Amino acid sequence: MRRGFLRDAIETRSYYERVMDMIRTVNEMQAALSAMRRSGRRVALVPTMGALHEGHAALMRRAREQGAAAVVSIYVNPTQFGPHEDFKQYPRDLGADEQLCNREKVEVVFAPSDDEMYPGDGGSAHAAATWVEETTLSRRFEGERRPGHFRGVCTVVAKLFHIVQPDLAIFGQKDYQQLKVVQRMVRDLRFPIEIFFAPTVREPDGLALSSRNARLSTAERAQAAVLSKALRVAYDLFTEGEQSAHRLEAAMQRTVSLAPVARLDYAQIADGETLEPVANVQHGSVALIAAHVGKVRLIDNAIL
Repeated sequence: MRRGFLRDAIETRSYYERVMDMIRTVNEMQAALSAMRRSGRRVALVPTMGALHEGHAALMRRAREQGAAAVVSIYVNPTQFGPHEDFKQYPRDLGADEQLCNREKVEVVFAPSDDEMYPGDGGSAHAAATWVEETTLSRRFEGERRPGHFRGVCTVVAKLFHIVQPDLAIFGQKDYQQLKVVQRMVRDLRFPIEIFFAPTVREPDGLALSSRNARLSTAERAQAAVLSKALRVAYDLFTEGEQSAHRLEAAMQRTVSLAPVARLDYAQIADGETLEPVANVQHGSVALIAAHVGKVRLIDNAIL
């Protein structure tokens, strides 16, 4: 009787502690998806570049809330980094990423190589001959300051959509412009995919969770929350009746100037859908901010 109990307990434990599938190739990914679809499950894709944190976990939980099998892609996409950006310094810890995904009951982690994502390009993703580019929403803000960034984003996301063929995909609000660009791409290219977003997850002091936060020094980390403080100032002014975008932007700029290690890139109010600048702020406008804190560039936003 005792031996049978132990055997059943071990079998039950191994089932519930089963490590999800780690897949490296497109062929294996598509074979796994075929098996999922035969079981009648919807598939949700959570695209990431790894260095996962609780913000990513919220995206995975959002997928489960939709009753879908969660597929998390982990791929540091070289084509969305500029020549002087932090591609080589971008944090990578696949073992820790696997643990978080397993904790969140992810079915599949897809962690391809450059050769899988950019085949036939001589080992260089930047030598790719085929690109996907959105040319309207990507003109301003990150697109203006990081030429080629959204071309790289759209290309890799389109590739992931083609490989995984998800029913839905989950993105975070923290990368608000990216979310809107992907939504436009899905609409224009008629991908049969629903796009969901999850609100920004923050530290207790307001700092938006980001993989880049790990590169902040102790002194820089203490001042990094100035971005969210600036957004809070704009949000509070708007709720108190201020409708001038210029005044809200000036208030954000003054707030960031109080942090010695922060160097403001932009602090602007835009239409929440078109991302065009606005003179008069309305409900649904978005406050967008970017700044270098030390050598680390951070972005954040707030929907007003």
